[in-house]
Amino acid sequence: MSLIFKLIDIAIAEDIGDGDHSSLSCIPNTAMGKVQLMAKDVGVLAGVDIAKQIYHRIDSEIQFTPFLSDGSVVGIGDIGFSAAGKVYSLLQAERIVLNVMQRMSGIATQTNIYVKQIEGTRAKILDTRKTTPGMRVFDKLAVKIGGGENHRMGLFDMIMLKDNHVDFAGGIEQAIRKANAYVDKLGKKIDIEIETRNLDEIQRVMRIGGVTRIMLDNFSVELTKQAVELINGRFETESSGGITLETIRGYAEAGVDFISVGALTHQIKSLDMNLKKV
Repeated sequence: MSLIFKLIDIAIAEDIGDGDHSSLSCIPNTAMGKVQLMAKDVGVLAGVDIAKQIYHRIDSEIQFTPFLSDGSVVGIGDIGFSAAGKVYSLLQAERIVLNVMQRMSGIATQTNIYVKQIEGTRAKILDTRKTTPGMRVFDKLAVKIGGGENHRMGLFDMIMLKDNHVDFAGGIEQAIRKANAYVDKLGKKIDIEIETRNLDEIQRVMRIGGVTRIMLDNFSVELTKQAVELINGRFETESSGGITLETIRGYAEAGVDFISVGALTHQIKSLDMNLKKV
């Protein structure tokens, strides 16, 4: 929560600076009012709890009344919440609330579409680190609200040995050995995942072990089926790379445990909504 407060404070400082001169110029400081959030599109609502935090960070006396919760499916005209208090405070919060909620709702909506596409399979949809700098906590929270799962939050909570790590370390075996030695020395429980580019690399990983999950990077659906059969449940499996809404069902049916999709957070359409005086 402390990180969320920091991000909200940055957003407030970025937008308000030394004062909201538009409001200061024409709105009395004592004026009271009420606004409500209305959806202008169809999708999954996300960011209601964050909106409450934004309002209260600006003015603790604002009365925030939610009508819908995060994860609710909304249609055009649906009301998400109302906020009442000093008009000056409501106007200060308006754009920040909309920026956060429109983006989060867009991510949640898109995630939900992907999740529904693989219903009935064992696979789970994962996000990636392809997020807007400074917005990752909000982006990944929106993925969860939309029914997806979070991959690692950053470089600190999982070891992910990608192709460059492997190449710079001197090969698959060296990268895995060094990663395990590092974890042992650190004395911290950190899962290790390694990216593979073909069946030969998978076999090399299986011989040495020492990882929790094998990523199948840019594999075709047919090659994914072969890889899943080869691994045979000894390690978790994750498909990644160039997977679209049109192709994702095939990867899920190939039997992988996870499918990571960067588009959940970096190729999204914000959900349209507004904040208007009641």
